[in-house]
Amino acid sequence: MTVRYGDIYAGHQRRKKTPPPEVAAERDLVVEDAATGFCGAVVGFDRTYDGDFVRLEDRRGKTRLFAMRPAAFLLDGKPVTLVRPKAVPAKQVTRSASGSTRVDNLRARVALPSRIWVEGIHDAAIVERVWGHDLRVEGVVVEHLEGLDNLAQRLTEFNPGPGQKVGVLVDHLVTGSKESHLTTGLGPYVMVTGHPFIDVWEAVRPKAVGINEWPHVPRGEDWKTGVCRRLGWGSPQDGWRRVYAAVNSYKDLEAPLIGAVERLVDFVTAPD
Repeated sequence: MTVRYGDIYAGHQRRKKTPPPEVAAERDLVVEDAATGFCGAVVGFDRTYDGDFVRLEDRRGKTRLFAMRPAAFLLDGKPVTLVRPKAVPAKQVTRSASGSTRVDNLRARVALPSRIWVEGIHDAAIVERVWGHDLRVEGVVVEHLEGLDNLAQRLTEFNPGPGQKVGVLVDHLVTGSKESHLTTGLGPYVMVTGHPFIDVWEAVRPKAVGINEWPHVPRGEDWKTGVCRRLGWGSPQDGWRRVYAAVNSYKDLEAPLIGAVERLVDFVTAPD
C-alpha cells in the first residue's frame, strides 16, 4: 500500500504553529485585549507576584490592567505578545578638557583673523592642553609673543580692527607691575587678561603636581630655577615636563587662569 499509493497520511501531518510576534509595548501603542475586547493605549506597567501587567487606557479615559501573556493582545487584528520596551541608556555628553561639550567628527575650518597671544611657549602649551578642542571648534589660533616686551611691535604689525581682534594673556598681571603698564590703553580691539601668578607654572594647582604649595623664590632669582632647586626637580626642563604632564583638564588649574582664558576666547569669537 505504501509503495503503490505512497504515504496516504503525508498531507495530514500537523504543522508547527508560528508563535505570534513580540511587540514592544511603547507608550501610546493602541492594542486590544483578545479575551475581553477592551481596546486602549499603553500608559504604564505594573509588576505583581503573578508577573508583568500592562495598563491600557481607552478613549473615555478608563484604564485597566492586563497580564502580558503570549498572544493575549491584538494589534491591527492580529495576535501579538506584548513585552516591556528595552530601556534606552541616556546618551552621555562627553566633555573636553575645558569642561565644554566635545564636538565629534570635527572638520577643519579656516582660522579666524582674530588671535590669542600668550607670553611664552609654556603658556601656549597649557592653553592648548586645556582649551585646544574649543579653539579648533572656533577656529582660533594661539601664538606666543616670546616675551611681553614684544607686544607693542606685534600690535603695530598686526593692526587690530573690526573682525581682527587680539586677546592677550599675561602672567603676573597685578596693579603697579611692569606687565600692567605694558598692557594699558591698547584700544577697543585688544583685550588683555591675566592672572596674578609669577609664572604659568604657578597657575597649576599644587595638588595636581603632587606638592602642598609652590615654594617662595626671592625676587632677583630665576623663578623656575629656584622652584626646581627647592623641590628637587632637576633642571627647569625637567620641571616643565612634570608640570605639563600634571595638567589634564581645567580642574588642574587655578580659577584666575581659567577665567582669563575664557574671557579671551569669548572676546575674539564674538561678533563686532
